[in-house]
Amino acid sequence: MTSPDSPDGLWRDSEPSRAYDVVLVGAGPHTLATAYHLAVHHEVGTVAVLDDGWSSSGDAEVIAATEPTGHHAAIQRDALGRWARLGAELDDGSVFDRCGMLSLAHTARQVNDGMHRVYAHRLGGIRGDWLDPARAREVCPPLDVSPDVRYPVLGGAWQPGAGIAEPDTVTTAYARRAARAGVELIRGCSVIDLLRDGDRVTGVRTDAGDIVAGRIGFADAGPCGPLLEEVGVRVPVRSHAVRALVSEQLAPVLPIAVVSDHARIRIRQTRRGELVMDADSRYGYRGRGSVHVIEEQLAAAVELFPALGPVHLVDRPSGIVDTTPDGLPILGATAVENLFLNRGWGTAAFAATPTAGRLFAHVLANGTPHPLAGPFGMERFADEASPRRTGSPRGEQRPVTV
Repeated sequence: MTSPDSPDGLWRDSEPSRAYDVVLVGAGPHTLATAYHLAVHHEVGTVAVLDDGWSSSGDAEVIAATEPTGHHAAIQRDALGRWARLGAELDDGSVFDRCGMLSLAHTARQVNDGMHRVYAHRLGGIRGDWLDPARAREVCPPLDVSPDVRYPVLGGAWQPGAGIAEPDTVTTAYARRAARAGVELIRGCSVIDLLRDGDRVTGVRTDAGDIVAGRIGFADAGPCGPLLEEVGVRVPVRSHAVRALVSEQLAPVLPIAVVSDHARIRIRQTRRGELVMDADSRYGYRGRGSVHVIEEQLAAAVELFPALGPVHLVDRPSGIVDTTPDGLPILGATAVENLFLNRGWGTAAFAATPTAGRLFAHVLANGTPHPLAGPFGMERFADEASPRRTGSPRGEQRPVTV
């Protein structure tokens, strides 16, 4: 018998109602976080989440503040604080492992940049320290800090408030709390069209029939472009496939998350014992990593962590991300009345989940954007002076058809 709190038990396969105050399309972390905030904090009457089937949301992600200034910095500061409180808020202590993150420096310039980021983060209220190689080894014993390796460790930026979260665990926790608050989670219900009356949408057409909705929201990455174009909304996003290198379950070996931009390594260990390392972003047109690229990445990882030599890793898909031309997300109303979007977060999407869900719920409930989401409206693309993101994404993925 399926537990009512398991992912399968939370979703129902019965016919949806014919009308809701808000309909959310999809079942990713941002969608479920939005549904939770609508029901719990905004007390919206009836909310439905429609999805054509439950699927994994990806591998464990590092949650940290990486941008010291700019629009993303404000989002990251807010999100990091919310991650720290999320376990208590959702009654699930497994949603966030606050283990800390160490960003390694291998050159003199990276040392200067790393120190600058630590002090800039401190001004923004993010705790952090600069560690010399000996102290870096103390917080991460498997790390090889000897000077005669290909990537000698000259120090590292230590962020103790950072951590690791698993998308499936977080999505299930949000779904559980949303369902308790009255949100209807309906599985096997594909949205095939939007109902329109003049210049506003009035509902969705699904394979289970038409559903009237006061407001409709699309969140998370995925192929919804053609559906939106049918009502005249062109979304300036490109979808990219991302992958990860994942090991079998191991005994605890890596106590923290470790990042080396120089060696293209971002590695962490999940609660289940799997080592997860972001696969290099240089893919061919089929979205698969080249053998020589993976070899270079793994060789660097083994030099930094010699104990990982015997570990077996599998290169596997880890989800889809959407990116915009200016690197900032799209969050807010569209030119079509009652239609709202939350897209384009790129590789920062999952880390922003607690904040993105809160901001999207705010605009859906009130019709006006939250002050924190002010720079993220779609109208900025009508102006050549659109804001630019400070910093760069973790890596540019080659676009694939989704």
